[in-house]
Amino acid sequence: NKSTAFTKETTDTKKAILHYKIIKALNRYYLLEVNLETGRHHQIRSQLSSIGSPIKGDLKYGFSRSNPDASIHLHSRKLEFVHPVSKENIQITAPPPQDAIWDACME
Repeated sequence: NKSTAFTKETTDTKKAILHYKIIKALNRYYLLEVNLETGRHHQIRSQLSSIGSPIKGDLKYGFSRSNPDASIHLHSRKLEFVHPVSKENIQITAPPPQDAIWDACME
C-alpha cells in the first residue's frame, strides 16, 4: 500500500506536517534532518517524493533503482518523547547504518 501527499486538504485526507533541513549535500544525495509534527503512514517517504526528492532505494515512492540489499536510505537517528507514566523526557539515539553513503554523510 502507498500513501499520497496533497498540497491542500481534501475529502478523506489527513493533515500531515513535517519540517526538514539540509544537513549535508553530496554529489547526488542530501542528508536531511526531518522533524515530524504528525506521524502518518509513509509520511516522510510520500512527502519527500512529492517534492521531487524520493529516498535513495525507495522504488515505491519514485527512486529510479533499488539498493542491492533492497533497503531504503531512511534512518531514524533520534526519537524523543515524553514517557506516558513518569512524564520523563526520553531520548533514544541510534548510529547510522554501516554503508558508504552514510559514512560520507557523517564525515
